[in-house]
This record gives sequence, structure tokens and C-alpha cells, in this order.
Amino acid sequence: MRKGSIALAASATLVLCGAVAARPLTFSPPAEAVPAVLVDSEGEIVVNICSTCHSLEYIVTQPRGKGAQFWKDSVAKMINVYKAPIAPADADAIAAVLARKFG
Repeated sequence: MRKGSIALAASATLVLCGAVAARPLTFSPPAEAVPAVLVDSEGEIVVNICSTCHSLEYIVTQPRGKGAQFWKDSVAKMINVYKAPIAPADADAIAAVLARKFG
């Protein structure tokens, strides 16, 4: 390959890369669907507060039948370990809803 051809190929590559980089890339993730078990007035607090940090699927895929203490401990972990900004009254309400819905 001749020197002129190499320079031309390099210039063409830079132009093409610049053209690609010039277009802004956007990504809109699909809206998360609220699981049916949380689509009611009781589940509203869980949807509004918990989904600000993680998906609702994270909640509904937890093991069933663990009891109220499991959910109290889970909510406490979100607050104490992950620093979730949840007021104490809301934490109690969330844990109670999750215990009723998922036991």
C-alpha cells in the first residue's frame, strides 16, 4: 500500500468515526409494569417508595411464606445498609403490606 493510500484511509476512518460520534445517542428503557399483586391501594406505598431504588420484580421474586419478620428485616436492611430514605412510619407500612401480600 502506498503512503498516500494509507493517509487517505486514515482520514476516511477519522471522518467516519467523527460522524458517528456526532450523532447523540439516546436510550429510553421500557416503562416498568407494576406486578398485578401490587396494583391496588394497599400496594401503592410499595410501588411509590421501593421502586425509586430497585425494580418491583426484585420484590415479587422474593421467597414466599417467610413471615412478617422477614419483611421487617428486609425493609430495615434497605434503610440501614443501603441508606434508603424511608421514614419510620412508611417502613412499618411497607413491611406490613409485604407481609400480607407475600407472607
